[in-house]
This record gives sequence, structure tokens and C-alpha cells, in this order.
Amino acid sequence: QVQMQESGPGLIKPSQTLSLTCPPSNASITTNYYWWNWIRQSPGLGLEWMGSISRSGGTDYSPTFKNRASLSRNTSKNQFTLQLRSVTPEDTAVYYCVGDSGTNTWEYWGGGTQVIVRS
Repeated sequence: QVQMQESGPGLIKPSQTLSLTCPPSNASITTNYYWWNWIRQSPGLGLEWMGSISRSGGTDYSPTFKNRASLSRNTSKNQFTLQLRSVTPEDTAVYYCVGDSGTNTWEYWGGGTQVIVRS
């Protein structure tokens, strides 16, 4: 079973860059067909897909986040990373890393990490 676990700062100030990391367990980020996603849920809102990165490093972004988000990976550490620039209090949310084995479903979820943007 693929296991996901997000890590991040918890609290960040406006205008800073948020960086979150996810090292999947029991799966390599270079495994065929897998896509690795970042999804968030803001207070009172539904889930927002932010972007994903493929086994080969190709990326896809939601138009909402395309200008501020960057996904990258470190194959030697078997982890992928989200960076979100110029955060505002509206970026306060629970952020999830999610694995998709090529079925186009969000199969493997981390427990989520709470990020609060506050000066």
C-alpha cells in the first residue's frame, strides 16, 4: 500500500514562499504511470487540485495556481515538492499530497498538513 506523508512549516507569513514536501512510501516517484498531486482544502471550501508531477518530471497545473505554484521532484530522496509563492491569508488550508497510479483517481492520500498564513 502506498503511503503518503506531507511535511511543511505549519505557519508562514504573507508574501513568503510556502514549501511542502512529500516522500511516498512503498512506491517510487519514477514508477510507470504514476502521477503525484497536491490538493488543498481551505476553510469552508471544497478540495482544490493544485497541480501534479509525473514519473518523468512533467508537470500540470491548475489555472488557478499556474502563476504561483511550482512542482519539482528529487529522485535520490524519492520525494516531490510544492512551492507556492507570494502566499496570502487566503492560502490558509490543509494541504494534501496524493498519489495516482494511472487510474485518474486520487487513490493514495496523506493525512494533510495544516498551513496557516498569518503575519
